[in-house]
Order: sequence, then structure tokens, then C-alpha cells
Amino acid sequence: MPNRSLPGRSEAVVSLPDILESGARSVDLTLERLLPQASGPEGRFHEAMRYAVFNGGKRLRPVLVTLSAAVFGITGISALRTAAAVEMIHCYSLIHDDLPALDNDDLRRGQPTCHQAFDEATAILAGDGLQSLAFEVLADPATHEDADVRIGLVSALASASGCTGMIAGQAIDMAAEHMAIDPPGIRRLQALKTGGLFVFSTRAGAILAKADEASMIAFGRDLGTAFQITDDILDVEGNPEALGKATGKDAAAGKATLVQVLGLEAARRKAVELSERAIDALETFGEAADGLRDMARFAVHRRA
Repeated sequence: MPNRSLPGRSEAVVSLPDILESGARSVDLTLERLLPQASGPEGRFHEAMRYAVFNGGKRLRPVLVTLSAAVFGITGISALRTAAAVEMIHCYSLIHDDLPALDNDDLRRGQPTCHQAFDEATAILAGDGLQSLAFEVLADPATHEDADVRIGLVSALASASGCTGMIAGQAIDMAAEHMAIDPPGIRRLQALKTGGLFVFSTRAGAILAKADEASMIAFGRDLGTAFQITDDILDVEGNPEALGKATGKDAAAGKATLVQVLGLEAARRKAVELSERAIDALETFGEAADGLRDMARFAVHRRA
């Protein structure tokens, strides 16, 4: 594919506030209602759950849920509860990723990681609590009146985040510190560890609408990989203050990334190619999918 600038609207659409601010506010209000308030002897655990969720995240995945749902005319509580569920899973994964036994990070989004702000045991429990609450939310009739739709959401999120999805990707990521992984292996790692939740987030709208999921799955798959490649680029040349976390950790740990294998410029071109291909997958949806197209552009233009 030729190296062309991304098609579509003004470059202004890649501004994070323009794309995410409104959607993130709605998601945050839903999360506020769903998360337990800190009280009783378990209050510190609940406080840690809330700390991890309300710690400055961009809300990319939940906003993708609401945007994908809007393509099919689905708005309101069904989309927002589904969006909140995927953000809970994402935040749980970050809590556990940051633990000393895994990535051993002290900062997340410019703030102390959950185990630093509380302690390791509380952080583990907070992650566990967020994971189980996500599925409780999806299984509740308040999310959708049709039990088949709720089952579809639960099944899709479990597959995306579980032992053949995100967690498998984390296992490969750990193994990559001690063994060589070729480009196809790196792409598989990224598809599992990062791409799974992106695919769930984009197909969720189709599940809620009982519509064909193929185009949304294709969009989410390419978007997730483009996002991860950009993350790897930012780990090399990004500003730690802007990112809210240390950079250079992949290289220091000896982890294989497409940036390491291909070089910065080739990796940048690959991310753009994937973003373009993701946009192409939305061709049949017309203007209803413009928000998703903006997200695909943002994925490769962002600086944090």
C-alpha cells in the first residue's frame, strides 16, 4: 500500500479532546454509579478499585464501544454499561501488568501505580474485583433485555480478555524477555495482548444491535495493532512526562517489538497502513462511522 496521508477530515480530528472528552465523561458517570463506594472493612479494597479506574485514563476502549454502538443506532444505557465493563477489564489488566512480578512499574498515567499507592495484595484484589464486576455488569438485564445479547457480550469479552486472548498475550510478552520472537510472533502477541479488547470494543455495537460483526471485527483488529505499534514507537521516542510513564522499558527488558525489528520509520509506515485499512473496513457505514474513522487517525497521530 502506498504511503499516503490518512484520508478523511481535517487533522483537527486527531485531537484527543475532540475525539474522547464527551464520550469519556459519559463513561465516567456510568463507572461512578457501578463501582462500589469505599465503606466497611473492605473499604480499602474498594478504594483501590476506584483509584485504578479514575486515574486519568483516555477511555479509548469504552469510547470505541459507544461509537460502534452509535453506528447501529444504539445509544444510552446499553452502550454505556458495555463500555464501562470493557474499561473495568482494561484497568484490571493494568493493575496486574504493573505488579513487581510482571512489568514492575511505579508510574501509570503520571500517578503511582495501584500497588505503590496501596500495597501488592490490595492491588491484586482490586484487579480481581474489577474483572468480576465487568462480567456482572454485562450479565445484568439492565445492560440488555435480550439474554442472548448478554450472553454474546459475556462470551466475547471473556474470549478477548482470557487465556486465549489478552492474558495469553501477556504470557507471550513475558516469554519474549528470554527468547527471540519473529515478526509474525510479535504480531500475534499484539493481537492477543492489545488487539483483543479493541476488537471487543468495536464488535460490541454489532452484538448489541444483533447485526453482522465482520466489518467491526476487521476494523478493531487493525486499529488495535496500529495503536500498539504507535505505543512501541512512543516507548522509543516519546516524552515520559506526556506519557505519564517511563520510556525505554521494552528495550531495557530485551522485548521484541516491530519497532526493534523493522526500525522506527518502517514501523511508522506500518501503523499508518493498518490505520488506513481499518478505515477501509468501515466503507459501508457512511457518515455514521465518522467517529470510528477519527479514532483510527488518532491511533497513529497521538503523542501520549
